[in-house]
Amino acid sequence: MLIAGFPAGAWGTNCYLVAPAAGEECVIIDPGHRAAPGIEDAVGKHRLKPVAVILTHGHIDHVASVVPVCGARGVPAWIHPADRYMMSAPEKALGRSIGMPIMGELTVGEPDDVRELTDGAALALAGLEFTVAHAPGHTKGSVTFGVPGATGGGVDVPPVLFSGDLLFAGSIGRTDLPGGDHAEILDSLGRVCLPLDDSTVVLSGHGPQTTIGRERATNPYLREVAAGYGSGPTAAPRRGM
Repeated sequence: MLIAGFPAGAWGTNCYLVAPAAGEECVIIDPGHRAAPGIEDAVGKHRLKPVAVILTHGHIDHVASVVPVCGARGVPAWIHPADRYMMSAPEKALGRSIGMPIMGELTVGEPDDVRELTDGAALALAGLEFTVAHAPGHTKGSVTFGVPGATGGGVDVPPVLFSGDLLFAGSIGRTDLPGGDHAEILDSLGRVCLPLDDSTVVLSGHGPQTTIGRERATNPYLREVAAGYGSGPTAAPRRGM
């Protein structure tokens, strides 16, 4: 499996292109602010053909380029229905205006073809299968995408979790914006993340990659969930828009 990722735009949001191998179809995950040039570079470098955009949630730092990216390639965008409104009205998701300098660079709205994600769905895209897990807490419509591992030819490929802003290396997504809920995100961490194998590679919406095993051992929020909900840790700042 080929995964090409890069941080995009003012918020450094990770955008990923996922394909079975170079020269094949690919899926784009979270084309955020100013992501289009990086996508074009990755497509050219690896000779990829995008067939879909899938979105972990609707915050503007994850969807800012969805209209031009989908329009240029004629591909659909997949998003959970609870976050769909954010593509057309990003300010409602922030509880404030994002500011004219940023807004002036964005194409706000929906692409021509929008499809809705459901919990537990298996998306067969670009020769891969992405398992959707609804994971509210950062937003009401936050989801993760899981890709199974594989063994063959003497090479073991670990499973991958595209966690969006649910789980980061050492932290979790913020819950103080409209639609955020701390109890919900803890529940999502317990349902979605804790059952995964320690070898699972976590590719999040911001920051470096990690593994479930590393986060199970060191992430104060995941440790809290594993031990049972308490008053909550305060040492690790929460991240994301």
